[in-house]
Amino acid sequence: MTPIFKMDGIYTPLITPHNDDGSFNLPALAQHIDYLVDAGVHGLISGGSTGENYTQTTQERIALARFTSEHLDRRLPLIVGTGTLRTEDSIEMATAARDMKADAILLATPPYSVPTERENALNALAIDRAANLPIILYNYPGRMGVSMGEEFLDRVGRSRNFCAIKESSGDINRVHLLARDYPHIQMSCGMDDQALEFFAWGARSWICAGSNFLPREHVALWEACAVNGDFTKGRRIMSAMMPLMRVLEQGGKFIQNVKHGVEIVGGTAGGLRPPLKGLNKGEKRELAQVITVLKTTINDIQAGN
Repeated sequence: MTPIFKMDGIYTPLITPHNDDGSFNLPALAQHIDYLVDAGVHGLISGGSTGENYTQTTQERIALARFTSEHLDRRLPLIVGTGTLRTEDSIEMATAARDMKADAILLATPPYSVPTERENALNALAIDRAANLPIILYNYPGRMGVSMGEEFLDRVGRSRNFCAIKESSGDINRVHLLARDYPHIQMSCGMDDQALEFFAWGARSWICAGSNFLPREHVALWEACAVNGDFTKGRRIMSAMMPLMRVLEQGGKFIQNVKHGVEIVGGTAGGLRPPLKGLNKGEKRELAQVITVLKTTINDIQAGN
């Protein structure tokens, strides 16, 4: 069955640039969108956790998505994140995404409430009925408290709108399960250090925050594995990227590292909204060194060296 929305390539969950007072820096966001389009990513996501959605009101999230949609102007597919604590807020986000003609929505389990599989499925189906858009599920039990298990997948599978899943559990057995038992739900890599394994098991896309500042390098890995099936080259690129994966995650400062990475490559990210704080000088220096080595190494691999 042909999916109603095809997940193919590198999808970047956008950061949210801030001014010094914490307000949105929309000119910087526009510049960042143009940078990613020019760099060759295949789609953008507004309203994800990389964009600090947990610090934003529903109306702020809708305004950011609308600005992104208007500036992007159909140059790439746009996915709007709709995950919230309350079903009503998710429905508001999803219907706004429909009205702005977004290509799809990203839907996570409501955090903190720890719903059963049935409750989680009924929540997802309610949002589906309200929006009637392609849905990319987001399985991240480490943040949400529960996994989108087989009962959940079987229930939501009654609607063909549930066409893909960003798998961020870190459990390689989930990759096997999705590839073998749910081939009608496109599997998208959501665990950066397992990207090679996802591609080996047939994933065609990767939702990766690091592509905010290293888009061409992420595209290079996708092209080697998912397009050309060259896993020898893919392993070399992945090996070059592993130090970045470790730095991004160390100390729990993932978003801080992503935003500073944007600054390192010449973009404007600004600070973070509370409760998060920026990196210290040593952390900034370490990230800069990792980026420099990574870019040089992958450029050499791409050049055939």
